[in-house]
Amino acid sequence: MLLALWLLLLAQDPPPVDVGAHFETTVTESRFGTTAVIPSGLRGEIYYLKPGTQSLPKFEKLKPVGVIYAKGLNLPPRDFTEGFPGVTDRLEWFAIDYTGRFYVTKPGRYRFALLSDDGSKLYIDGHPVIKNDGIHGTVRVDGSVTLAAGIHNIRLSYFQGPRFSISLILGVLRPGDKDWRVFNTDEFKPPVNPDDWVGNKRPPS
Repeated sequence: MLLALWLLLLAQDPPPVDVGAHFETTVTESRFGTTAVIPSGLRGEIYYLKPGTQSLPKFEKLKPVGVIYAKGLNLPPRDFTEGFPGVTDRLEWFAIDYTGRFYVTKPGRYRFALLSDDGSKLYIDGHPVIKNDGIHGTVRVDGSVTLAAGIHNIRLSYFQGPRFSISLILGVLRPGDKDWRVFNTDEFKPPVNPDDWVGNKRPPS
């Protein structure tokens, strides 16, 4: 059934983000993150959810049980059986709220694709770009946003309902590119010399 769903996704127009040979990625690890701090990466706070939760929670009302870090998210559909080593062995009814910053050198229209099982949402600079919420199998939703050169904030909220199947992939198509890539914070770093930053402004601490 999962294979049939994935083939159906591949037949959609526009084509979904392909996790195979034609999908460019430098995010090689297929996991939600690591407890090792990645200063320029995404910071994900993990939360427990009540069984039966049907949508993303109001995170401000919950207390995180741990923190993980990732450069990007590239988890194709699979069973989730390992939990979060060093944090919790929870396999279902949890949520992760990722936040971070990325630097755009080329202004223009950026397309994003968010695949998830179960619900997810993507925000850029505090504005919703993709809503893919709810209990469901792997579903892709696209969105786009016009970005100026400089620093931008990113937030990706995700939740897992009943065990075991999961997926979470964030893809990006940059202006002028023909191929989708897995979003990777390493590819959106500011210039080494702060004098070359747009507006000569350092990102807020």
